[in-house]
Amino acid sequence: MSDDAPLGHEGNGCHAGADELRRAAEAAGKSDVLRRLATDYPTGPHDQPQTMCPAFGSLRVGLRMRRTASVLCGSACCVYGLSFTSHFYGARRSVGYVPFDSETLVTGKLFEDVREAVQQLSDPSKYDAVVVMNLCVPTASGVPLQLLPKSQNGVRIIGIDVPGFGVPTHAEAKDVLASAMLRYARGEAEQGPVQAPRGGRSEQPTVTLLGEMFPADPVGIGAMLAPLGLATGPVVPTREWRELYAALDCAAVAAIHPYYTASIREFQKAGRAVVGSAPVGYDGTAAWLEAIGAACNVAADKISAAKNAFLPAIKGAMSKAPIDGTMTVSGYEGSELLVARLLIESGARVPYVGTATPRTPWSDPDREWLESKGVVIQFRAALEQDKAAVDAVKPDLAIGTTPVVQHAKEQSIPSLYFTNLISARPLMGPAGAGSLAQVVNAALASQARFDRMTAFFAGVGEGDTAGVWDRQPSPRPGSGKPLRKAARSGGQG
Repeated sequence: MSDDAPLGHEGNGCHAGADELRRAAEAAGKSDVLRRLATDYPTGPHDQPQTMCPAFGSLRVGLRMRRTASVLCGSACCVYGLSFTSHFYGARRSVGYVPFDSETLVTGKLFEDVREAVQQLSDPSKYDAVVVMNLCVPTASGVPLQLLPKSQNGVRIIGIDVPGFGVPTHAEAKDVLASAMLRYARGEAEQGPVQAPRGGRSEQPTVTLLGEMFPADPVGIGAMLAPLGLATGPVVPTREWRELYAALDCAAVAAIHPYYTASIREFQKAGRAVVGSAPVGYDGTAAWLEAIGAACNVAADKISAAKNAFLPAIKGAMSKAPIDGTMTVSGYEGSELLVARLLIESGARVPYVGTATPRTPWSDPDREWLESKGVVIQFRAALEQDKAAVDAVKPDLAIGTTPVVQHAKEQSIPSLYFTNLISARPLMGPAGAGSLAQVVNAALASQARFDRMTAFFAGVGEGDTAGVWDRQPSPRPGSGKPLRKAARSGGQG
């Protein structure tokens, strides 16, 4: 890093804005990194959605892996927020941090500090890998993590840049780290024998599942693959390093979450076929089984046997748990299109789906199916677009992010938080077919309760009932009654 790096003070860097940070990163020699990120995770015409710090995605992947140390390099305020969020979401290990100030950033001492931290952490009795993540300011200042040693004392060293001005969402930041690990593991496998999975290699060809999902879904997918003579492989992002080799050693990859662009590239370099969509609902499961069968050269009679074994059960489960209502769906998990498909096949009307993730070739099967049902799909959806959809549709139920849920509830529209209440249920196969009905129908049935609450609290928090008075309130027009004397300035009524 040059002595005249463009960002000399971390406080100024934090608040410089995305354009200035991007310009600084290019000036500091990070042009190749930014070009790769822009190619893998294009923002599109709707720019960057409003989600939590993207680096949380990479940090989450690292913290969930056994024998992996995660180290952040960034401003103290960012590291505090990311550490808090990761532990709020259940992380049970420490987050490493390399602090810096203006002097260490500008002189290049920060990189030396990172290298020293890596050396101290590289204990093969504790770790298989150490992951160092550059946040916005070190990325913009050109801190060269690519110059770190590839290994130290037998421990793998991986450095990545996950700046908020280059990675649009935390969902895609998971792909940044997952793909870096796959690339490293692929190189190891090409050089010679590697560690086998804990349970040994599968006797059947496997299908690697790409994207985090509810824990029961891989089990359900495995049951559907069995008639094809296939088995489920690891779920990527993996839970330990040796699973990466097993993930690469597959017959095909199921891109359950279709935005893992960089990981898909690593699988394609390894010669693996990639199949989009997922076994969701009747139509989705039928199409997915056919696509997986074709990718793995499975005989047509086996594909038909698998469909005959599971499609009637899926149809039966949905018929026993119908959903009747109009709803909007939005979120940042990447499974929004899959959820919308399942809702529609269960009887719901879904005129709008918004997702913070981008359109990719592997989301086309779901996009085409939904559009054939008249659904408007907004990729890279901004909060304003999701809220506008709620205002325009006036749905019976809004499924979305926290601010979307708040916006809908302010209008007495029942709402469900996508991440905690929808993603926390199986979606695939017969188990997923009726899984959403209970929570969705319960929410739909709460409309009367919302109406009673709205009537009871009507006017509260508005005008002279806002709670803080700095002067004597005036009587409401037409009330004919003077209001109570105001509380003292700054107090609450």
